[in-house]
Amino acid sequence: MDGAPRLNQSRNRAVKAPFSFAYVEKQLRRKNFGILSTVTPEGRAHSAGVAYGVSPPGSPFCLYLISRPRLKKARNIKTNPNVSFTVPFPHYFLRMVPPACVEFQGTAEILPINDPVARQVFNSTIVLRRSLEYDLKIGESIFIRITPAKRIFSWSLGANIWQLLRNPPNTHYVVSPDNVREKENPNRSP
Repeated sequence: MDGAPRLNQSRNRAVKAPFSFAYVEKQLRRKNFGILSTVTPEGRAHSAGVAYGVSPPGSPFCLYLISRPRLKKARNIKTNPNVSFTVPFPHYFLRMVPPACVEFQGTAEILPINDPVARQVFNSTIVLRRSLEYDLKIGESIFIRITPAKRIFSWSLGANIWQLLRNPPNTHYVVSPDNVREKENPNRSP
């Protein structure tokens, strides 16, 4: 066994995570672009590229986005808060290899633009700060908080090129933010 995740062939899903949630969270904190998928009132899928920030360390894991109430993603969330979110991790030197990605389903919530936690998140990096400044100039901005369901899926995040070439399906794994938060801080009250 080389430590790579093994695939449960009968259910076609990852059963062993070679990396912890903390590793996946660290990688998500290094990025600021993802793809938000929502559902229209007619039941059709809608996806949009968005800038995102991760909740402050020590607080429950969630992502924050900025938008305007009139945009399709915000209107969709008002009628159906169920979303999915994908963050691609391109291989910059090996362009022929598909990008790694992290994806999850979750629930989105519209927050006012003066939400203190969302403001803290968007003031944490230059890119997010510029996005916040731009949206504040336009006016009518809102924040969107996305709370993931219990499982976060990863494909090839942290895998080396040999694992990808030898057995790509074995680079899938699942982590859970709930479990790791309890392990990282056992004194935290639920």
